[in-house]
Amino acid sequence: MTVEGNVPPMLPLTPTAEELALRQAVRTIAAKFGPNYFQRVADEGGQLTDLWKALADNGFVGVHLPEQYGGGGCGIYELAAIVEETAIAGCAPQAFIYSAGMAGPLITKHATPAVRDEWLPRLASGESIISFALTESDAGSNSHNIRTKAERQGDKYVINGAKQFITGVESADAIIVAARTGTNEETGRGRISLFLVDADAPGLTRTKIPTAIGMPEKSWSLFFDDVEVDASRLLGEENRGFRAIFDGLNAERVLVAAMTNGFAQYALTKAVNYAKQRVVWDAPIGSHQGVAHPLARIKVEIEHARLMTQKAAILLDAGYDAGESANMCKMMAAEAAIHSFDRAIHTHGGNGVTLEYQLVNYWFHVRLLKVAPVSEELVLSYIAQNTLGLPKSY
Repeated sequence: MTVEGNVPPMLPLTPTAEELALRQAVRTIAAKFGPNYFQRVADEGGQLTDLWKALADNGFVGVHLPEQYGGGGCGIYELAAIVEETAIAGCAPQAFIYSAGMAGPLITKHATPAVRDEWLPRLASGESIISFALTESDAGSNSHNIRTKAERQGDKYVINGAKQFITGVESADAIIVAARTGTNEETGRGRISLFLVDADAPGLTRTKIPTAIGMPEKSWSLFFDDVEVDASRLLGEENRGFRAIFDGLNAERVLVAAMTNGFAQYALTKAVNYAKQRVVWDAPIGSHQGVAHPLARIKVEIEHARLMTQKAAILLDAGYDAGESANMCKMMAAEAAIHSFDRAIHTHGGNGVTLEYQLVNYWFHVRLLKVAPVSEELVLSYIAQNTLGLPKSY
């Protein structure tokens, strides 16, 4: 949606008293858990249940959802601040992205009143988590090419197909599934619809994908074999699912950027503290410009990414087309975080690759964010075509 005839809202260059209080409250909770808790849960194959509950009990999980459903009535801007603070503490739950950030707004805007009444209070309270299933092996970044199909049969749809690299299914009560319900005869592209499917629906099975990403939330392959879903669980209009998807994808990019900015700051803080304390040849290593200047550059990169993330969140909350800013902030945040962890590991020397110093265990996750949820190349293609007006390349 683009708001016509209005001046875009101003980007606040200093946080309000309300934002500072929000961040401090989240920081206080997250600090009680931190990287030790985060790594222990990941190593044991568990979930961030205790942290999620602590945040939910204080109203932070549903801060952006409508008040009538138990939410805080705020926006993605506030949710992004919460996500960033948990990442700065080294323990960000990814459910903030795919469940609170994507599923929450999708259900708010596109579900039937009955589905909203059933699910939004559970999302706002943190009682339920909803995963999101779009990606397929043969489609890659071309989501119009997905093969998972949903066929209408009376008052139900029957879903068949498979999904790949779906996050957080292990703790999900339901999954929003993108499926092909038709084909555009002119272009051959799939017409996509969205369905809210119970995670334990008969005919739905899953297989965990082994990865090097040391996060508590796992990646899954999903298989749909005549999975039935009531027609009332259709989100938005049939064949027009992409309109609904982008209400979730822009929020996803903003929240991924917020989380990534937080992790970047986490790494930078550890590097700075180590550079102050580590003494070689009678001087802290941070007194040498070869150490200090790269860390200072990382600070500049993080602040650039944070400002773009805030801009995207503000535009999204105000109803403007936030596609450009959302894509930019995701790309900038990924680059800043990769540079931050690389430099932090380098600053620690050999200690940087030990698990004791809690840096290298985050590396694969941060590196993934240059590829997912949208690759750098697709971001640049989007900017080239939509901002610069260059010819479409694919």
